[in-house]
Amino acid sequence: MAKGEGGEQSSNTSLLNKPSPDGIKLARKLEHGNRLSVCNKICYAIGGAPYQITGCALGFFLQIYLLDVAQLDPFYASIILFGGRAWDAVTDPTVGFLVSRSPWTRFGRMLPWILLSTPLAVLSYFLIWYVPPFEDCKVVWYLFFYCLFQTLQTCFHVPYSALTMFISSEQKERDSATAYRMTVEVLGTVLGTAIQGQIVGMANAPCLPGPGDIVANMTNSLNSIGLNDSEPVISLEHTRKAYMIASGVICLMYILCALVLFLGVREQKESCRPRSEPMGFFQGIRLVMGHGPYAKLVMVFLFTSLGFMLLEGNFALFCSSTLGFRNDFQNILLVIMLSATLAIPFWQWFLTCFGKKTAVYTGTLAVVPFLITVVCLKSNLIVTYVVSFAAGVAVAAAFLLPWSMLPDVVDDFQVQNPESTGHEALFYSFYVFFTKFASGVSLGISTLSLDFAGYISRGCSQPKEVDLTLKLLVSAAPIALIIIGLIILSFYPINEERRQGNRKLLQEQRDSEADSETDSTELANIV
Repeated sequence: MAKGEGGEQSSNTSLLNKPSPDGIKLARKLEHGNRLSVCNKICYAIGGAPYQITGCALGFFLQIYLLDVAQLDPFYASIILFGGRAWDAVTDPTVGFLVSRSPWTRFGRMLPWILLSTPLAVLSYFLIWYVPPFEDCKVVWYLFFYCLFQTLQTCFHVPYSALTMFISSEQKERDSATAYRMTVEVLGTVLGTAIQGQIVGMANAPCLPGPGDIVANMTNSLNSIGLNDSEPVISLEHTRKAYMIASGVICLMYILCALVLFLGVREQKESCRPRSEPMGFFQGIRLVMGHGPYAKLVMVFLFTSLGFMLLEGNFALFCSSTLGFRNDFQNILLVIMLSATLAIPFWQWFLTCFGKKTAVYTGTLAVVPFLITVVCLKSNLIVTYVVSFAAGVAVAAAFLLPWSMLPDVVDDFQVQNPESTGHEALFYSFYVFFTKFASGVSLGISTLSLDFAGYISRGCSQPKEVDLTLKLLVSAAPIALIIIGLIILSFYPINEERRQGNRKLLQEQRDSEADSETDSTELANIV
C-alpha cells in the first residue's frame, strides 16, 4: 500500500514537471487573451471621443459664448470657468477612489460607471449652452450645470482612462490601443471644432461698433446704402439657437460613442493581478503622489497642459479680435485640429524609434516658433493658415505623448510595490484632475486678464490693452510654461532602458502566475 502511494506520488510529481496539454492550452489562452483585435482597439478608442468633443467645444467656445452670447461680465465669466474646473479638485480623486473600490460585475468594474453617467452628463452639457430667460441668477445657472457636467464627465473619463490597464496586460497592446485612442480623440477634437464652429459660424451675430468705430462705420454705411438690403440680418437670438443645435448634435455623438465602447470592449479580469486590501482616501493620495516618477510626470503634464490650454482658450478671441478674422476663426481652429489628427501616426512612429522622452522634447518645442510667428507678423490670413497647420503637428504630440507615458509609470509602481495592486484608477484620476485644473486656471486667468484690460463684449474693435493681453496669452505665457514643463521632464527617471526592464519583470511575474495557475489546474484534475 505504501509502495503504491509512493509510486502514485512519484507519478504525480512527474506530471507536474511536464507541460500537459491542458497547461499548454491555458497558457495559449492567456497569451491570446492579452492580444486585442483591431475591432477591440477601435471600439475602445471611440470611447475617448466624447471627452475630447465636449472638451474641445468648451475649451474653444465657452469663453466667447459667455462673453458675447450670454453677455456676462468678464469677472462673472471667469468665476464660472475657474469654478467649474476647480470643482474637479474634489470630484476627480473622489471618483478615482470610488472606482478603485468598486466591486467586479459581469460587465466589469469600469464600464458600469461609463454607462450610468452618460444620460445625465448629456443633459447637463446641453443646458450649459442654453441662455435662461432670467438675468438675476444667470451666473448661478451656468456655474451649476458646468460643475454638474464636470462631475458626470469625471464619472465617465476616469474609469475610461483606467480601462487602459484592464483591456490587456501586454504593454505593447496597451501602447497600440493608446495610439488608436489618441487618433480618435484628436479626430474628436476635429469633430468638436467642426460641429461647434461651423454651425455657430453660420449664425455669427454682427459685432457692435465702439466709440472709435463710429466715424468709419458712418462712412461705410454711406458708401453701401442700398447694396446690402437683401442680405439677411443675423440676430443674437439666431446665434443662441445655433449654439443649442450644435450642443444637441454633440450630445447625440456622446451617447453613440458610449454605446460603442460599452458593447465593443470587455474588461479582462484574468489580466489583472489580485487587488490588495482597500485603503483610505488620503492614504491612497499619499500612495500615488509619493511615487517619484508619477509626481514628476504629473508636474510636466500640468505645465505643458496649462500652456497649450492657454493657447486653446484664447485663440478664438485672438483670431477674431486681434487678427481681425471674425468670420474665419472657426476654420483656422479646424485646420489646427486636422493637422493634429494627421500627425498622430508620425509621433507614434517617432516615439517607437527614438523613445518617449525625446518625442516629448521634440514635439512640444516644435510649437514655439509658430507661437512667436503668429504674433510677430502682420495680420495675414494665408500666413495664419500655414502657421496653424504647422502648429497642429505639435498639438498632436501634446495629445499623444503624456497619455502614452502614464502606463509606464503605473508599471514602474507595480514593480516597486508588488504587494500593492488595484490602484490604477487613482493614478488616472489625478492625471485627469491636473488636466482639468490646468484648463480651469488658464480660462480663469485669461478671462480676468481680459476684464482688467477692458474687453468690450461683441465689440468690432478692442482697446490696445486687450490686443496686448491676447498676444501674451497665446504666445509668451504658453512658451514660458512649456519650457518649465520640459525642465521638469529632464528629471523624469523612466528612460527606455528602465521601461523595458520593468516590462520584462512584469512579464516574468505574469508568467509565474500563469504557471502557478496551470499547476493548480493540473493538480486539481489529478485529484
